[in-house]
Amino acid sequence: MMISPNLPAELKAALEAKLQGFSRTDAAQRSQKISTTYRAGGGSGTIKSEADAFAYALARMPATYAAVAASLNALTEIAPDFAPEILLDVGAGPGTASWAAAEAFPSLQDFTLLDANATLSRLALELARDSTRLADCRYLPGDAGGNLAEVSQADLVVASYIIGELNEADQRKLAEAMWAKARHALVVIEPGTPAGYARILALRQQLIAAGAYVAAPCPHEKPCPLTPPDWCHFSQRLPRSQAHRQIKGAEVPFEDERFIYVALTRTPPRSRAARVLAPPDVNKAEINAKLCTEDGVAITKVPRRDKPAYADARRWRWGDAIMSES
Repeated sequence: MMISPNLPAELKAALEAKLQGFSRTDAAQRSQKISTTYRAGGGSGTIKSEADAFAYALARMPATYAAVAASLNALTEIAPDFAPEILLDVGAGPGTASWAAAEAFPSLQDFTLLDANATLSRLALELARDSTRLADCRYLPGDAGGNLAEVSQADLVVASYIIGELNEADQRKLAEAMWAKARHALVVIEPGTPAGYARILALRQQLIAAGAYVAAPCPHEKPCPLTPPDWCHFSQRLPRSQAHRQIKGAEVPFEDERFIYVALTRTPPRSRAARVLAPPDVNKAEINAKLCTEDGVAITKVPRRDKPAYADARRWRWGDAIMSES
């Protein structure tokens, strides 16, 4: 089951209830400051007050949720029988990835969230308080690296937009610790920038060496076939609410979140899928699509005269998995 990139109704309601009486102008100013820090490679350390945390949630939760939802959809497409019961959300912030995982996997019953920012953890628990799925989630404050040693294994471990806050040595330590806690699967999501891609690539290489298999987006465990200045990333479009537009100072009613992810599993995927690496070029004569395949990057041309294949290829979107016919 593919889940929507839109925030779940319960989460929307919780955010809207908290927005009553909250100054949108103040939220916009706080959000702008946090976004500037985020784009400069800073972490969540600037989020110190309840107002900061809420402004951050209003500004970033929709896009982060959309990226995590798309990444989990990619995993479920390749591993449709995967039914995790226990989730570990590393660097959970306001709990965004946990909400997405709850939507993607009805089988989940146990949610543990880790984050060093106590203000964000309080907000996460507040937003989850009336949720049918997340009301009983556990939030462990303090350093994620330290807390990982204390928690039990989980069927699914998710880390969204967190490894970029660490130096290279700590990224490697965290990757090793998260993989040790992942009984079945680990999904890591980062911003879709060349730097985010480089971090995902390093983690992917490290954990393949430790025995991991790649479920998505790559159809192989070989080195990435892309060469600079090209880099692998994807885009998820999501609608903006009126409040979201006001907070972001945006005119357009939608946002495109660029992200990169890797979904790693303990067992090899039953089937491999080529991945659409860019928006396909559709013209009158043919469709040209850039695909990552088991044999490397290929520009696939689908001529219009091959009507069934052309009709099929017209539905391809950037980031889609293209299953082989065999």
